[in-house]
Amino acid sequence: MRLSRRSVLAGSVAAAGAAAVARAAPASNAPRFSLGYAPHEGSFASRGDRLEQIAYAADQGFTAWEDNEAAGRPVAEQTAMARALQQRGMTMGVFVASMPRWGDFRPQLGGGDDTDREAFLSDIRASIEVAKRLDAKWATVVPGFLDRRIPADIQTARIVDTMRRAAEIVEPHGLTLVMEPLNTLVNHPGVFLQTIPQGFAVARGVNSPAVKILADLYHEQIQAGNLINTLDACWNEIGYIQFGDNPGRNEPGTGEINYRNIVRRLRAKRYAGVIGMEHGNSVEGRAGEERLVAAYRAIDAA
Repeated sequence: MRLSRRSVLAGSVAAAGAAAVARAAPASNAPRFSLGYAPHEGSFASRGDRLEQIAYAADQGFTAWEDNEAAGRPVAEQTAMARALQQRGMTMGVFVASMPRWGDFRPQLGGGDDTDREAFLSDIRASIEVAKRLDAKWATVVPGFLDRRIPADIQTARIVDTMRRAAEIVEPHGLTLVMEPLNTLVNHPGVFLQTIPQGFAVARGVNSPAVKILADLYHEQIQAGNLINTLDACWNEIGYIQFGDNPGRNEPGTGEINYRNIVRRLRAKRYAGVIGMEHGNSVEGRAGEERLVAAYRAIDAA
């Protein structure tokens, strides 16, 4: 009988126990990447289910993993994913702690209704146990939509106040909330947080290690460009980074962003965090998965 990666993984975890899993040396068939690039479920869809994709990613040399939807998964699935990552010596990247209701254009955390702010803070409280199960250090938040009836400066102040309250909730647990600026020109019209410098202003106002910026370079390229200078200027408030080329939001090398130069800059800054692969594959199937790995080998060699 031929065993799947999932069967082998489950058997080893059961036999060794959680403590042994945590100490296990990561198995790999390829050199490990020098930076913490993090695929996600779907990056290697042809290789099997989520746990099999984690195993395959580790075999290709990836050292981190992302799962935006992790908070909504059953506890058993969260636990199984955490164990798989521990066994392979992989770091858990972001999961989403609070995301807008896109169709309703809410919440408006800078608006005049405290209901939105309280619901947001309830999401933050719920994220703590998820983070503990996943051994996650970062959780994504998007601070809602603009209220076009209220001056932007007033909204900024209210969002700073809300994020301070959120920081007080998560800071004792070692969790960092990373605020994600999103582009309004292609994907998310009407959102409040639109650029990394705007996120910098909010993070500085919050003044807590528990609130930083998620610098998604796909969104920033569309909205403002000037990526390297922006990273340099806002570096002290950037807690997490995501890649994705533009146009198309696929792997590096498929668009206009010079990710080799970005990698050189991150390496010069001794960035040791996770870099989420927040994009799709430009080619379907196994050929696309192989192309994905090759694209990251190319930029990692910069």
